[in-house]
Amino acid sequence: MITYLIKRLLEMIPTLFGITLISFFIIHLAPGKPTDILTELNPKITPEAREKLEKYYGLDKPIIVQYGMWLKRIVKLDFGESFSTDRRPVMEKIWDTKQPLLERRLFITFMLNLLSMFIILIIAIPIGILSATHQYSLYDKITTVIVFIGFAMPSFWLALLLMMLFGIHFDWLPISGLKSMNYDSLPLLGKIWDRVRHLILPVFVSAFTGLAADSRFMRSSMLEVIRQDYVTAARAKGLPETKVIYRHALKNALLPIITLMGLSVPGLIGGSVIFENIFGIPGMGQLFYMSVMTRDYPLVMGILTIGAILTLSGNLLSDIGYMFADPRIRAK
Repeated sequence: MITYLIKRLLEMIPTLFGITLISFFIIHLAPGKPTDILTELNPKITPEAREKLEKYYGLDKPIIVQYGMWLKRIVKLDFGESFSTDRRPVMEKIWDTKQPLLERRLFITFMLNLLSMFIILIIAIPIGILSATHQYSLYDKITTVIVFIGFAMPSFWLALLLMMLFGIHFDWLPISGLKSMNYDSLPLLGKIWDRVRHLILPVFVSAFTGLAADSRFMRSSMLEVIRQDYVTAARAKGLPETKVIYRHALKNALLPIITLMGLSVPGLIGGSVIFENIFGIPGMGQLFYMSVMTRDYPLVMGILTIGAILTLSGNLLSDIGYMFADPRIRAK
C-alpha cells in the first residue's frame, strides 16, 4: 500500500506541471493585459509609461519565458506578488494572515464546502438507498422529479429566488456576508446564531445540486449491487432485509460516491465562485473572481495551482477510500 501511495504521489508531479502549463497559456490568451486597468483609466499616461509597466511586470517577455520565471519561483514555493495596487505577495493574499482564523478566505471557503459535503452525504445516501429499495414506488417517483429539478435549476437563479423569498419578502434570513453589523455587541449564543443564519442560504445553494447528483448515483449503484449473486445468497440464508442492505450491499454501493466525493474536492474553490459573489461572502471564490476581472495573473495562477493540487489530492483520496471500501483492491 505504501509503494502504491508513493507511486501515485510521484505521478502527480508531471500532471501538476501540465495543468499549470496549460492554465498559464490560457490566461495569457485572454484579451487585454493587467496594465490596461492602470493605464486605460488615466488619459495622461504616455506609451513610454505603458512600456515601463509591462517591463516591470515582465509582460514584455515571450510567454514561455514568463512561464519559466513563474515555474522557477514556484519551486521555491513563491507565487510572486499580486499585480493589484497593494503589491502584496500572492500567498499572503490567499492565506489572509492579517485576519482572524474564522475570517480568512481559505478557511471560510473550506468550512462552507465542508458543511455542504456533510449535508450532501447524510441526505443523499439515505435518499438513494430508499429509492433503490423501493424502485418505482411513489417515493421513488417523487424523489426522481425533485432530483431532475435540482439538475436543471441553475445555482445562481436558485440563490436569487431564495434571497428574494427568505431575505426580502419574509425577512427571515440575511442575504449578504457572514455576520451582521452588530455582531461584536452580541452575546456568545447570539454570535453563534447570527453566523448560522448567514450560512443557511449559501450552504443550501451549494449543497442542492450535489445532493441531486449524489442521490441519483447512490440509487443507480445500489440497484446494481442488490442484483448481485452474493446479495441474493444473503437473502436466501434468511437474513433480515436491513442487514442485507446496510451490511452487505452498502459498502460496495458506496464506491461511486467515494469517487464523486474525491472529485468534488476542487469545488472548494471553483464551485464557490458563484454563490460567494452572489451572497457577498469574502472567500476564495470571491477572490478568484476579482483576480480574473483585474487580470491579476500571479493571483489567478496561485489559486489555480491550489485548485489543481486539491483536484489531484481528491483523486488520491478516492483511491485510498476505494482501498478501504473494497478489500480486493487492497489485495492487488
